[in-house]
Amino acid sequence: MATSDERAGRGEVRLAVVREATRLFAERGFDGTALQDIADAVGVSKPAVLHYFPSKEHIRDAVLEGFLAHWKEALPRLVFATPTGLGRLEAIFGAVRRFFADDPDRARLILREMLDRPDAVRALLRDAVRPWLAAIAEFIRAGQAGGTHHPDLDPEAYLIQMLQLVIAAGASNAVLPIALDDDLGNARDRSDRELDRIARTALFVSREAVASVKTPPALSKRRPTKR
Repeated sequence: MATSDERAGRGEVRLAVVREATRLFAERGFDGTALQDIADAVGVSKPAVLHYFPSKEHIRDAVLEGFLAHWKEALPRLVFATPTGLGRLEAIFGAVRRFFADDPDRARLILREMLDRPDAVRALLRDAVRPWLAAIAEFIRAGQAGGTHHPDLDPEAYLIQMLQLVIAAGASNAVLPIALDDDLGNARDRSDRELDRIARTALFVSREAVASVKTPPALSKRRPTKR
């Protein structure tokens, strides 16, 4: 029977394989990455990788399942624990954006997968994303009924458009914002602020409607957003 240290070591190797595979798949694509490349990046032998994952396809599945597992846990908590209105929007939108901003390889990998394996990604989105998309859309409809959100807005389509913008920003934020400013950090901040503004103004009827929603103290301490 394996000791606790051995089990911990196995867990660390497995996590390292998933982490390095995410980076390599994002940089080179799934087809452009060999199992040996992943093993070399982790610092173990190819047979050691195959001990945890029977094939490269199983590694890709583990990477994508890790993304989905994160959101299956995080989104319900954000939706039901955060007050309605602007506070909920900022909590959800901010969490999604940080997820991709913290590791741009996540966004790059998803873009590659959508281009290379659209059928597989469509099936994944139907099964894993559609349920929470519908749940958040219901809160938007409640805001429409209350006069806070644009009445002609399509809630599900709005959420998909925002997700597309966030993923595209996460994948390109190390490059594209430099057109705004030679200081890449400042350029990314400007781009992020504008993305926040677009998300708010596309959803809320007016600045007055946004201002009428009480923002939780934890969120009110964020940096000011230009309006």
